[in-house]
Amino acid sequence: MVVRPRPGRPSQGLAAFAGTVVPCALGRTGIRALKREGDGATPRATLPLVSVLWRAERLGRPRTALPLRAIRADDGWCDAPADGRYNRPVPLPCPVSHEELRRDDGLYDILVVLDFNLRPRRACGGSAIFLHCARPGLTATAGCIAFPWPVLLRLLARLPSRAQLRVV
Repeated sequence: MVVRPRPGRPSQGLAAFAGTVVPCALGRTGIRALKREGDGATPRATLPLVSVLWRAERLGRPRTALPLRAIRADDGWCDAPADGRYNRPVPLPCPVSHEELRRDDGLYDILVVLDFNLRPRRACGGSAIFLHCARPGLTATAGCIAFPWPVLLRLLARLPSRAQLRVV
């Protein structure tokens, strides 16, 4: 799958996969080659898809060839650059800065972990870069790539287990 910026709209993109092109939301500052924590950018990179997490109480089990696990109430993701768990899953409560994966707004009802700054990790290199559900109107993300949930479900069903996402 390849994601390109949408002409004239840097916080939106077009994703091409298997002969289909679909719109998506990108980071509020568009795509950048040099990603930094908190810059609001979607990284220009080739990003392997690692695993899928989903809200089992809200949606049926997604069809996917990727490793799959239901999101638990105590699932979080560390975004504190000085912490040894930076850009890693953490159990909640967590005393340092983190994201809760069980969100009320539905954005993480389907969440695909992307291999960005996972191995090796660079402090302040960017964290919690996911594919996830989009807000209405495909409004900007904090750096992730977001699709309407029906589109995300269709993509997951068609992607191979070693899928990669290229952001150009």
